[in-house]
Amino acid sequence: MSLRRNTLWNLAGTGLPLLVGAVTIPYLIKQIGVEAFGVLTLTWALIGYFSLFDFGLGRALTQQIASARAAGHDAQVPGLVKTGLGFTVGTGIGGGLLLAVFASPLAIRWLNVSVALQHDTLMALLVAAIGIPITTVTTGLRGVLEAYEDFRGVNLLRMGLGVANFALPALSVMLVGNSLVWMVASLIAARVLILLAHAWLAHRRLVVGWLDARINRKDVRQLFSFGAWMTVSNVVSPLMVTADRFVISAILGAGVVAYYTVPFEALIRVLIIPGALTSALFPRLAAALAADRILASKLYRNCLRLLFAVLLPVCIVILAGAKWGLALWLGEDFSQHAWLVVSIMAVGLLFNGVAHVPFAAVQAAGNAKATAILHISELMLYVPMLVVLLKLYGIVGAAVAWSVRVMFDLVGLMVLARRAMAEQVLCK
Repeated sequence: MSLRRNTLWNLAGTGLPLLVGAVTIPYLIKQIGVEAFGVLTLTWALIGYFSLFDFGLGRALTQQIASARAAGHDAQVPGLVKTGLGFTVGTGIGGGLLLAVFASPLAIRWLNVSVALQHDTLMALLVAAIGIPITTVTTGLRGVLEAYEDFRGVNLLRMGLGVANFALPALSVMLVGNSLVWMVASLIAARVLILLAHAWLAHRRLVVGWLDARINRKDVRQLFSFGAWMTVSNVVSPLMVTADRFVISAILGAGVVAYYTVPFEALIRVLIIPGALTSALFPRLAAALAADRILASKLYRNCLRLLFAVLLPVCIVILAGAKWGLALWLGEDFSQHAWLVVSIMAVGLLFNGVAHVPFAAVQAAGNAKATAILHISELMLYVPMLVVLLKLYGIVGAAVAWSVRVMFDLVGLMVLARRAMAEQVLCK
């Protein structure tokens, strides 16, 4: 399947849910209130963050399986899959237990939730913990499917889950009232169905009897070496994406979070463009680096130029129309609180979008360690900068801190990718 077609499937997989979200988000804010919706977005973020207890095995499976197939080592694939999925089960259970342990302090103290909403928040977090192992195993299965470039199947399921994430909470409000617990429970039920569908598609791709495959120690070391460093990036990078809203809640109160998270969640959806391209690019790059490294370098440069050309006008339009667009979508009062946040984030959005390409290139080359070290360095700079700017300028300061951080991320990844491509070509 062509890179273009894979990219279009990825765009469809992420884009359709956004249309549903554009309708349901204003409805949810109106029905349950700004603070409760802020808590719901925090729950979404926690499910996403704790699902990273797959310890990088989803991405590692894609890289290792694609490389093995390109090199003609198909016999290694069943052992890689069996090992990777088994690990995601155990670590997902561990992640779910960890979220359950911290649910009470999160709901009662750390998130600064109003007293009336604390019990519902606690119960919603406990229900969300059930979804962590479900999500980690799904991530591993998705990695298998992407290694086979089955982006049609992956994105049909992504569409279903994305629509469920926005539509089911609204449906829950209509049927049982403004209960955070029922909203989150509906999301977990949807994830169970998506897991089963992923398992069926992956089983069809693999050879008969793959569950009985023997595990090769060398392959296990390679898989876990890549996955271990991916884990560092997978823990630190989302932490930097989600930490701001928790810090805002702790310093300014949960009632302010929605003025930051709603614009952020809307803007970050623009990254479906680079995300769609680089998800399709990653297995292709991994295979090319194993078989045709000159082609890999060419793919990297072409994708970098394409993304910049596409994202620049999009970000300019967002910056210029922030105030008017928010007023039209969520009302004049919401716009007054959030339009400057959107304008600042539009600049960071360009940096963050372009950075997808060098990130994919470095990891396709198998150098997950480099991106992990870069993200640790960013975290050490970002957190104190976020706290200081938040106290000085409120949520506008948080937007500035995020934009500066993603600019630093882009520069660092560009340097790493240039080195990786040069080293691979020289090895040829």
